[in-house]
Amino acid sequence: MNKKEALLHAAVHLMGEHGFEKTSVSQIVKEAGVAQGTFYLYFQSKSALVLSIAQSIIEDLLSEAKKFPEVSSVSLEEFLGSITDLTFSMTRKHKKLIGFVYSGTAYYSSFQEWERLYEPYYAWLSEKLRYYQEQKLLKDVYDTDHLANYLVGLLEHGAEQVHLTEAKGFTEEISKSTLHTMILEALRAS
Repeated sequence: MNKKEALLHAAVHLMGEHGFEKTSVSQIVKEAGVAQGTFYLYFQSKSALVLSIAQSIIEDLLSEAKKFPEVSSVSLEEFLGSITDLTFSMTRKHKKLIGFVYSGTAYYSSFQEWERLYEPYYAWLSEKLRYYQEQKLLKDVYDTDHLANYLVGLLEHGAEQVHLTEAKGFTEEISKSTLHTMILEALRAS
């Protein structure tokens, strides 16, 4: 593990136990086994660390998405099902970190920084949706760049209802099924 990874790992561990406010940079570097100055080689501040943690989650999501079969070999319905499943599994996997990152990013960073982290994932999804649009399987009234952004937001909201807020009646099975059907019906060309 390199020094940056050690700092991220230490921060996740300590902030998970004590919260963002009660975790100091001194504690993080001590846990990581690096000098205090090393922290500032990688991060401008503690809040910049939050964005790095968010970036690692999004990179994990994109890495898994890129393992999907080529869109030319799966139906629109199968592709949307895969995106839905992936969103829920990533939210489940990173449940603790996502809640922490949301609160830290919202409080200490701008939403523009947060959106920039998602740009590679939006671009990947937009390209896949464009394929289905070109094949006349997806309605052509949608701009795929906007659609990718909206789909990610909708699916993440659904996954967070289940795994973060644990909203009453929002089970993973029901939520995934409802979202998948709703999205497919809204997007599929007649």
